[in-house]
Amino acid sequence: MAGSQEAAPGPRMRSELLERVLVGLPALGAALALVAVGGVTFAVALALLGIACLYELYQLYADVGPAWPAGFAALLGLLAAAQWGTPSQVLLVAVAALPLTFVVALFSGRARTPAIALTLLGVWWIALALAYAVLLRRLPHGGGIVLDVLVGTFVGDSAAYLGGRAIGRHKLAPRISPNKTVEGLLLGLAFAVLAVFVASRFQHWLHAADALALGAGVALAAPLGDLFESFVKRDAGAKDTGRLFGAHGGALDRLDAVLFAAVTGFYIWHAILVG
Repeated sequence: MAGSQEAAPGPRMRSELLERVLVGLPALGAALALVAVGGVTFAVALALLGIACLYELYQLYADVGPAWPAGFAALLGLLAAAQWGTPSQVLLVAVAALPLTFVVALFSGRARTPAIALTLLGVWWIALALAYAVLLRRLPHGGGIVLDVLVGTFVGDSAAYLGGRAIGRHKLAPRISPNKTVEGLLLGLAFAVLAVFVASRFQHWLHAADALALGAGVALAAPLGDLFESFVKRDAGAKDTGRLFGAHGGALDRLDAVLFAAVTGFYIWHAILVG
């Protein structure tokens, strides 16, 4: 996630940078390989990540009593619709998730409004975003655009973290995420746009203006997704959503920015294609 703190001793900062790179680069490499393969393999990989993310979210609020089966069923339905159907069918599954959740909650004997709301938060925040990633991959040149979104998110995240640690002074949202700074955010925005633009120079079909528009969308959406996940954790009183990545937290901690960026990337690229 894009985090930042006030200036810290050099050796500690270098150690944390090395740790982030050792974890981040292999994960990014695996993600790029899955995007390159695409198809069912890509969708299945997202399904596994989605299951992990939903589990972490529902576990954070286990006392609310989320309708777990409905959330997982909606995730698989959304990804199947995205892989073999149309955006309209994805929307249909997203709408059907509400009555499905109600029925499951009713039969579980724990039909309460907070339980239904939390279940649907997972569906519409996590599962629907992953479905949009599949839809984006299926568009013309979708593989390349997904790569751009991932690179922009990763570079922007790293720049925000390092920039905030080095020069961050003004807190961005102290009640939600005390370590994030305005300076880190601005550096992250700039480097995310730059990263997407540089990547586009290796994609002859992506015009510079379109790359800048895509980069701007990713640059704005990714930190917002990061901040939203921080809000959810803060509200639950948790530091991390899980331990899938050890000291680096859970799956949701790693994908928070991508969830917002993937949806944004889909609509920007779709608008460019039809425009």
